[in-house]
Amino acid sequence: MGAYILRRLLLVIPTLLGIMVINFVLVQFVPGGPVEQAIARAQGGGDVFGGFAGTQMDAGLNTGLDEGGVATGGGSEKYIGARGLPPEFIAELEREYGFDKPPLQRFLNMMWNYMRLDFGESYFRSISVTDLVLEKMPVSISLGLWSTLIAYLVSIPMGIRKAVRDGSRFDTWTSALIIVAYAIPGFLFAILLLVLLAGGSYWQIFPLRGLTSDNWESLSLWGKIADYFWHITLPVIASTISAFATLTLLTKNSFLDEIKKQYVMTARAKGLSERRVLYGHVFRNAMLIVIAGFPAVFIGVFFGQSLIIETIFSLDGLGRLGFEAAVARDYPVIFGTLFIFGLLGLVVGILSDLMYVFVDPRIDFERREG
Repeated sequence: MGAYILRRLLLVIPTLLGIMVINFVLVQFVPGGPVEQAIARAQGGGDVFGGFAGTQMDAGLNTGLDEGGVATGGGSEKYIGARGLPPEFIAELEREYGFDKPPLQRFLNMMWNYMRLDFGESYFRSISVTDLVLEKMPVSISLGLWSTLIAYLVSIPMGIRKAVRDGSRFDTWTSALIIVAYAIPGFLFAILLLVLLAGGSYWQIFPLRGLTSDNWESLSLWGKIADYFWHITLPVIASTISAFATLTLLTKNSFLDEIKKQYVMTARAKGLSERRVLYGHVFRNAMLIVIAGFPAVFIGVFFGQSLIIETIFSLDGLGRLGFEAAVARDYPVIFGTLFIFGLLGLVVGILSDLMYVFVDPRIDFERREG
């Protein structure tokens, strides 16, 4: 097993490098980069998200402009909207953002810094990328963790019961419910929850946005806990629905496959109770793929749902951070988070394999590869 893990860890390096190369090349062809963003501010057009501008940006934009904000001369056709701005100002922006160097050199410098865990500083926020990620991470982890746990707590018992009562009325109507839940997009269900339960057109039961109330600091310990769960309820429900449907069907099918095997018939023939057969023999084998897939499911909820759910419910997490960074062309945040989460996803894939071995020691990946 040690050799297998070592090979998987070594494979992480070229895979992650490939991810970074592809995304870096694609970004070079996307218009509206950081320099264009700065030019738009210089021309008085504002930025994409008003709170992004940092002190360095504000200082740089005053270069080459008179008191009325009008360019004092010069011009450049290299960037959209740069006509009328002095070449010195454009050159200063390129130097500040590192665009005065060739793309290959910029990429190699970036990867060298990443290897030293130096992810740079946001272009438009006076904060390092690492601190920014750590600041936003608790919101996304909270959402992903609760969604995954609830999905497992609901899906596993329901999937087992559906397998035991396969073909019954319970199995039929729950299957219909699962199909509907799987078919509804997460963002559409989130909007529906807001309309129904967050003061849209019906009831004002849950808050519309945020993870805590304005008076959070003044609340008691139990008050903070209640306030937190009050705010997290709708986002968790919205992000859980698709994972709930998938896990339920996966659990049912796994149990159905195991129930039909010879060792189950033998256990029943020995006179063991149905509960003993089900949970003493079938459960371990049937739940292998479900339990071992926990890390992957968590990462799927963590990444797949966070962007839409956090945006709809105004949660200041990593999904919303990535969206805003992409729109504002905040390259250090984009590539820094891509490197961190790409590495995290690859490591989680290895952890999923280790979970299989932990749940069932009979699995030997080295022998399978051989």
